[in-house]
Amino acid sequence: MATPQARWSALLEMLTRDGRIEVEAAAAELAVSAATIRRDLDELARQQMVTRTHGGAVINAIAYDLPLRYKAARHAPEKERIAHAAAGLVKAGAVVGLNGGTTTTEVARALATRSDLGSEGGADPSLTVVTNALNIANELVVRRHVKLVVTGGVARPASYELIGPLATELLAEITLDHVFIGVDGIDAVHGATAHHEGEASINRMLARRAQQVVVVADSSKLGKRAFARICPLEDVHVLVTDKDAPAGLIEPFVAAGVEIVRA
Repeated sequence: MATPQARWSALLEMLTRDGRIEVEAAAAELAVSAATIRRDLDELARQQMVTRTHGGAVINAIAYDLPLRYKAARHAPEKERIAHAAAGLVKAGAVVGLNGGTTTTEVARALATRSDLGSEGGADPSLTVVTNALNIANELVVRRHVKLVVTGGVARPASYELIGPLATELLAEITLDHVFIGVDGIDAVHGATAHHEGEASINRMLARRAQQVVVVADSSKLGKRAFARICPLEDVHVLVTDKDAPAGLIEPFVAAGVEIVRA
């Protein structure tokens, strides 16, 4: 683990999995010293992500929905490939919706750097992006070929997403060609789901306003469900996932008529 951020992400993922960790066991799993793990846990405790115990730490409730900055290191290569495949579905002149999340952030970056969309010197934008994610807006606002529309709403620090009635009021007045939805889980029974009901509500509205709904999710999200439903599976047109996703996880989506793109 080269960086502290990568170790913190791994420690939080272990805590989410097990509920508690011991310093020595975590040091062995991450191949670093016990002193390094103690310093990492002290820092996470300072940020109120964990509660320190004698010899380790236990998870705080807030860590169930990990802040975006800690999710970014997980499945990073897969997310980049997924993002480039998803961005390839968009043609110049399209109106695209993006919710918040690490995978959709990568989609935004892939769209921003596509050479055929990057007419930086042109007078008119070649792409319109509507988002409720502050971090995505921050990255795209400097791209002159992108017309950026940001919803209103109340910001969630964990995801940088704007939620609430101010966001839904704007979305009710627009239409989208494509929406790229990042999820916390997607399965054949519950459809696309998110941990937070406020985010799920905005994501549902984005999906309703789009001609094509594209879920971008690495294989760790497939066959899983979270607390709040975004939309049923019949509302999802395309699922972009990683090429290593097991066939058993893909089959229910194929059976439901969802187009699968593997990257």
